[in-house]
Amino acid sequence: MSPRRNRSRATAGPPGQRSESDRYGLEQTESWRGEEWVVRRVGGSAAAKHYRCPGCDQEIPPGVPHVVAWAREGTVDDRRHWHAACWNAKDRRTARVQRSRNAPRH
Repeated sequence: MSPRRNRSRATAGPPGQRSESDRYGLEQTESWRGEEWVVRRVGGSAAAKHYRCPGCDQEIPPGVPHVVAWAREGTVDDRRHWHAACWNAKDRRTARVQRSRNAPRH
């Protein structure tokens, strides 16, 4: 008896080789505050750097799945990395993030 296959034959490829859409996720367009935003979900394996979430002002360490969002008319420099929960709660948060006195400024 042969071992069970976990992947379908259609998606089976060399182990460890994934397409860019699998790694970074598909882009979606969402409307927020009267603007169109491009939103991309990033998996934990693709998150290789430290980022600062604009929603909660906390660090997103490497290996943590998160969301990258930018205005449709914006530039590459306008991309921001959010915790998925912070992006989903962006309408319920205050406009100004309160920092503690000892919080690092990145």
